[in-house]
Amino acid sequence: MVSLRSWTIIHRWSSLLCTLFLLIICITGLPLIFSDEIQQWQDGYSEISNSKVVTAQDLDGMVNTTKQMFPREIFRWVVFSDQGHVLVTMAPSLAASPMLNHWMRFGQSKTDILENSLSNKKQRSSFMKIILHLHTDLFGGLSGELFLGFMGLLFLVAIISGGVLYRPFMRKLDFGAVRKNKGRRIRWLDLHNLLGVATIIWAVIVGTTGVINELSTPLFSLWSKTEVSSLLEPYKQKPLPSKTVSVGKVYETIQSAMPDKAIFSIIYPDPVATSAHHYMVWVKGNSPLTSRLFTPLLVDADTGFIAERANLPWYLKTLELSRPLHFGDYAGLPLKCLWLLFDLVTIVVLLSGLYLWFEKKSKSQLPR
Repeated sequence: MVSLRSWTIIHRWSSLLCTLFLLIICITGLPLIFSDEIQQWQDGYSEISNSKVVTAQDLDGMVNTTKQMFPREIFRWVVFSDQGHVLVTMAPSLAASPMLNHWMRFGQSKTDILENSLSNKKQRSSFMKIILHLHTDLFGGLSGELFLGFMGLLFLVAIISGGVLYRPFMRKLDFGAVRKNKGRRIRWLDLHNLLGVATIIWAVIVGTTGVINELSTPLFSLWSKTEVSSLLEPYKQKPLPSKTVSVGKVYETIQSAMPDKAIFSIIYPDPVATSAHHYMVWVKGNSPLTSRLFTPLLVDADTGFIAERANLPWYLKTLELSRPLHFGDYAGLPLKCLWLLFDLVTIVVLLSGLYLWFEKKSKSQLPR
C-alpha cells in the first residue's frame, strides 16, 4: 500500500519534470485543435461542393498538367482532401529528401490550379507546420517523439497521483471549496486542486492518446517490416513492370470495387518505401467513426487490379482512432470549443503548480 507521503512525492516530481514540456504541448495544442479551420483560412480556399466528383479522366489530366510543368520530376503520391482538393506531390528522385517534395493543388479539373508550392522564390514554412513539430517532436524527429511520449507518461502519473491525493486533502473541506480568506497561496492551492480534479477525465484521455500518437513512427515501421513485408515477399523475384497503369486507372479500380469507401491517397510504386510492383492506396469509410479508420490496398502497377488488402493490426487501429480524439476532432466545432476550454484550464493548472512550487521554495529559504 502506497502511503500518502509517497503519493505526494510522486505527484510533486512527476509534475515538475514534465510541466515545462506540457506547457509547450498545451500552448501549441490550442491552434492545432482548429488546424483544419486555420489551414483553410491561411490558404484562402473554400470547400468544394460534393455535387461534382473527380473522375479518373480529371485525375489523369491533373497529373499530365503537372508533368508538363515539371517534366524531370517523379511522382510520389496523390492526396484527396476532405475539402475536395487534389494534391499531386513530386520530388527530384526517389532518394531525394522529403524536404525536396513539392506539389500542385487542384480543384476539380486539370485547369483548376489552386496553388503551386514552388510559385514563390522561397518556400514558405507554414505556421501550422512549425506548431505541429513543436507539439509532436520539438523538431527532434523520432527522438523528440519518444521524449515527449515519456513526458506524456509522467503527465499521466501526475494526474493519477493528484486524483489520489485530492480526497484526503479535502477531507475537512467541502468538495470544490476555495478558501478565499486564507491568503493567496492557499487560494491558488485550492484552485489548482479543484481545476485539476475537474479536468481529470479529459486530461487522462488526451494524455493517453498523446502518448499513443507519439509511438506512430515505430508502430508503422513495425507493421511495414512484418505484415507488409510478408505480403510483398512473393513479388520480390518478379521482373519490374515495363509500363505502369495511370493513376486514373487505379482510382477507377478502387471506386468500382469499393463504392462505399473514400480514397484518401494513392502512393506511386516505390521500391524503397512501399513496393516497386504496386500502387499503395489508402481508403477510409464515410461515417464519422469509419472516416478515421484507414485500410491500405496494393494495386498491381502492371494491370491496375487490386492485388492485396493489408488489414491494419489492432495497435494501428488504436492509433488511428486516438488521433482525432486527441484534438477533439470527432463532433465538429462544438467539441473543438470544449477541447479548447479544457486545454486553457490545464494551462492554468500547470502554471499554478509552478507558482505553488516556487512560492514554497522561497518561503523555505527565508531566515527563521
